[in-house]
Amino acid sequence: MLNVLKTRIFQKYRTSKYPEDIPEMPDLYKGMPQINGSHCLDSCRDCLDICPVDAITKTADKGLSIDLGKCIFCGECAYLCRHEVITFGHEHRMTVTERSELIISSDSEFKHAESVKNELLRIFKRSFRLRQVSAGGCNACEADINVLDTIGFDLSRFGISFVASPRHADGLLVTGPVTKNMEVALLKTYEAIPAPKIVIAVGACAVSGGLFENHAETYKGVADLIPVDFYVPGCPPHPLTILDGLLTVIKRNATIK
Repeated sequence: MLNVLKTRIFQKYRTSKYPEDIPEMPDLYKGMPQINGSHCLDSCRDCLDICPVDAITKTADKGLSIDLGKCIFCGECAYLCRHEVITFGHEHRMTVTERSELIISSDSEFKHAESVKNELLRIFKRSFRLRQVSAGGCNACEADINVLDTIGFDLSRFGISFVASPRHADGLLVTGPVTKNMEVALLKTYEAIPAPKIVIAVGACAVSGGLFENHAETYKGVADLIPVDFYVPGCPPHPLTILDGLLTVIKRNATIK
């Protein structure tokens, strides 16, 4: 017992002070992409051809655009681009309330999600319970969600926790593209959550179908079956991206003005 206490004292305080103190992201982290359309050659299609999920489009009037809901943040487009038209920054805050807001271009301003409406905020702000459904995902998103319960993030300090029964939940957090085998389970879970309730789609698969978008046994994300209130892109999203999304829902994110 004494050895345990000594180890704990030696480790000191390990919980992040997020969102007041945002940690520096590692060099390999790929956050919000940036598009410098002025450097893009009309005849070049390298980034479009290399993208495995067709997240990049190019038109004569709007130029280059990236759908963050489809993007798996592999970085191949930025690596291949000879003129650095596409670069990936370290911005981790990418949660939105409308699916269309995940489509970015050189002349568009990213619109970060706002919290739920005041009448819901009064209900959720002090105690926010979520039921998670893994609807056919690869477990990468699920792993980063589980990280939020470790000492480094301590999700419960914000009054947010995951519950076993949907009847005890305020909302539904879904990962995975929603396979046909998980359709009934997802719908029954959604129906069991008492109103008012919200739905959060986490990860490219849940947002758009991701790599499985055109598979015969999956849907194109959660919104194909139930209404979605918040979208968190990524493949998988960084734990801070997910945490930012959850804190945005209940308006506890100090980075939101």
